[in-house]
Amino acid sequence: MAYRKTGLCLILLLFLFVTCKKDQPVSYLADHRYPAPVRDIMLLKCATSGCHNTQSKDAASGLDLSSWDKLFQGGRNGSSVVPFRPDFSFLPAFCNTYSDLGQTLLPTMPLNQTPLSREEMTVLTDWIKAGAPDAEGYVKFSENTHRKKMYVVNQGCDLVSVYDAETRLLMRVVDVGALAGVSESPHDLRFSSDQKYWYLVFYNGTILQRFNAVDDSPAGQVEIGPGSWNTMTISSDNKRAYCVNWSANGSVAVVDLENMSLMAQWRSASNLFTYPHGSAFAGNNDTLYLTAQQGNFIYKVPIDDPSSPILVSLQPGIPPSITSSLDIHELTFTPDHAFYLLSCQKSNEVRMMQTSNDSLVAVFPVGDYPQELSTSSTSDYVFVTCMEDTTHNTIGRGSVAIINYKTKSLVKIVHTGFQPHGLVIDEEKQLVYVANRNITKGGPAPHHSSVCAGKNGYVTAIDMNTLELTSFKAETFVDPFCVGIRYH
Repeated sequence: MAYRKTGLCLILLLFLFVTCKKDQPVSYLADHRYPAPVRDIMLLKCATSGCHNTQSKDAASGLDLSSWDKLFQGGRNGSSVVPFRPDFSFLPAFCNTYSDLGQTLLPTMPLNQTPLSREEMTVLTDWIKAGAPDAEGYVKFSENTHRKKMYVVNQGCDLVSVYDAETRLLMRVVDVGALAGVSESPHDLRFSSDQKYWYLVFYNGTILQRFNAVDDSPAGQVEIGPGSWNTMTISSDNKRAYCVNWSANGSVAVVDLENMSLMAQWRSASNLFTYPHGSAFAGNNDTLYLTAQQGNFIYKVPIDDPSSPILVSLQPGIPPSITSSLDIHELTFTPDHAFYLLSCQKSNEVRMMQTSNDSLVAVFPVGDYPQELSTSSTSDYVFVTCMEDTTHNTIGRGSVAIINYKTKSLVKIVHTGFQPHGLVIDEEKQLVYVANRNITKGGPAPHHSSVCAGKNGYVTAIDMNTLELTSFKAETFVDPFCVGIRYH
């Protein structure tokens, strides 16, 4: 009898051993690089047969979770985990069924299986809060201080989304602004010429903020006062920032970037800064060009005497007027600074002026409501977003006009997405990234709901060699207003 009991026990133990060994995923034998106990969640609950493993990922949003490295290759909808930000990571949101542990997205994962326990969700979110490191403690995207990055300003969430320019995966999410519980609407992002810092002004804020471009950590801020801070220009020596307050009685805040202090507030003696918006220097730092978003003219502001701006009409023979006509939004100079081009949002055209004498050179009819312009330094193109274009885009809203400034011709109009606004040129990859705001009705439904009020927008890209829209499309957060590139 004792022998029979012993034999039964041995058989039972052998059965359990074989069963457990059979159930263990193959990934356990490979270099999955997950730290325990995250490994158990990812490999036993997620990277299972028919779901997020290498064999089945194509039917599961292209997301392979069978190893830490494959997790950070993302899926068809981009990054599923953003280091340090479980609140903006889609993976925990799809696994979460606890209202106090963050956002919940449907369908709940594991699909048609028992949801993760509270303990498992806590392990997952705490891991991501710590940077989602691998088993050796390495945090993705942290090793290269010279990394090339793309920045998207999400005006609707008070965020800046940071993408690795090589893989085009979302790598960081940065909270911006200074007032808790108040939407400050980040509006314009600019880099110092040495690429060490990026700066931000706010449409509904009172500060200029600075961030370290290596790790995107806060690096100071300056109180510049109440205003609708729309744009800014940084001097070529990185010593001054000129922040533009868009209002009927507008102003320019001059900031000492070396000491991070406010130097002056420019207001015309005769209150002529009426709805100033776009700003730029013409190859040197002695005259600041400002667009007037109501009227037919721009300001040329001498740095040494800002109280006496020169008004330049863009309509030959017609004096400067604040009567709504052209309503110039933004301007850009050609690489040699011989010409400057301006988007006229009311007349739906781009006007080209000669810098030496401010004479009109050409007029380009473009799509409805032209906004931002970006000039290539490696080609002869100027790209212009026309945010509300329904004339050339009959199935959506918005387009990008492409102008050859040397031949003075409109080359092409490209449909990039719903309500394109900000754009930036990656000269190395010959791509033009376009931020599509997607803020009104009629735009495409996003793949994911947002944690802040509103509908997610997205970024697309134009191939500068073919002037065609590429297959790249990255969903980002609410109201992607402008974009920027940080080179090495």
